[in-house]
Amino acid sequence: MTYLVDSHCHLDHFEGEEQVAVVARAKAAGVGRMVTIGTRLGAQAATVRAICDAHDGVFATVGIHPHNAGERPAPDVAELLLEADHPKVIGIGESGLDYFYDKAPRNMQQAGFRAHIAAARESRLPLVIHARDADADTAAILEEESGKGAFPFLLHCFSSGADLARRAVALGGSISFSGILTFPKSEENRRIAAEVPADRLLVETDSPYLAPVPLRGKRCEPAYVAHTAARLAAVRGMGVAELTDLTTTNFHRLFQRSL
Repeated sequence: MTYLVDSHCHLDHFEGEEQVAVVARAKAAGVGRMVTIGTRLGAQAATVRAICDAHDGVFATVGIHPHNAGERPAPDVAELLLEADHPKVIGIGESGLDYFYDKAPRNMQQAGFRAHIAAARESRLPLVIHARDADADTAAILEEESGKGAFPFLLHCFSSGADLARRAVALGGSISFSGILTFPKSEENRRIAAEVPADRLLVETDSPYLAPVPLRGKRCEPAYVAHTAARLAAVRGMGVAELTDLTTTNFHRLFQRSL
């Protein structure tokens, strides 16, 4: 495949004509598909559904970000799947654990994470997982829940340790790398990226955050995924075209509703 995929962005942070321009710049940079991510149910989920309706090549996920897990009780499977009942909603999330900011009580983050896993297991829609400073609990919950039945999942914007990467891959998970991969001090991130099985690799921006080198300090946008892909290709000893084909094929294999 000849286009890149930004597997994780937040297009709802760009509005009106700016959003149109951001999508156009991405396509001009060779980014043929983008996934705009759910962070709350209700109005925010409706927004991401509307965004993917408005743009060719843009898909969405629906879910509750761990930062927002304390705002309400954990959703049940029926509520999540009702929000996901749209042809361009291709995944559940983002959900997971964030012990760095700790914006929600950890027990509520964990309950929300398990609820999203249950929805992914039932629907077979991949779960997009946010994990920060929570490697041990993330791995333990993934392993425990996988014992109840497998579910597809993606560790997005990977910045965790090698042990979580290995345990996630062993469960069938995929791993997506962001602009963090390009940062000068990200040697460990690059070592992990070099070792992830080829069929589990994806790329993303997490825009408007984490602009890659050489664009640090700018507001990130999906077009910039090309810089991360180029660095990942170098880390893996691959050509950029080969890496593009690989990560795009992996994306469509994981997110089957995108086909």
